[in-house]
Amino acid sequence: MSHELTFEVAFYSMSRFGKVFTTMPVDGWLGVIIMTVLGVGFAGTMIGLSLLLGPKNPTPEKLAPYECGMPAVGGARERHSVKFYLVAMIFLLFDIEIAFLYPWALALRDLGWPGYIQIVMFFLVLVVGYVYVWRKGVLDWGPAVRVRPSATSVQREAA
Repeated sequence: MSHELTFEVAFYSMSRFGKVFTTMPVDGWLGVIIMTVLGVGFAGTMIGLSLLLGPKNPTPEKLAPYECGMPAVGGARERHSVKFYLVAMIFLLFDIEIAFLYPWALALRDLGWPGYIQIVMFFLVLVVGYVYVWRKGVLDWGPAVRVRPSATSVQREAA
């Protein structure tokens, strides 16, 4: 006779016969429930201890936002260049595409040559998109660099 350790959650449910006491096995979820309780409990304990034991003498300097050791300059609602958002979206796009590479690498042997050809085509599309973005100047952050004509090229044009 084997003795299995099973966990069940007891709860009341409503049926056509009224309130019924039932149980539901939670063997697969027990670890998730324990880790969630431990995580929330630890976070709550640390926050509570910091509120109880921390110093309570706020000054204007302590209440100011911390900006990497530098005094805060300007407002928090300044407008950013559109290029900032474009680069952020492109980063997310390429980052997500790389996330698709991991499952492919794990299944490479099962996919064979058709899977290899598909991933090569996938990367070709990514490279074309990257070149397009690069040529459009989305990745150029600095001001445009103007090349001054040298004195010899000006003299050649004049001649």
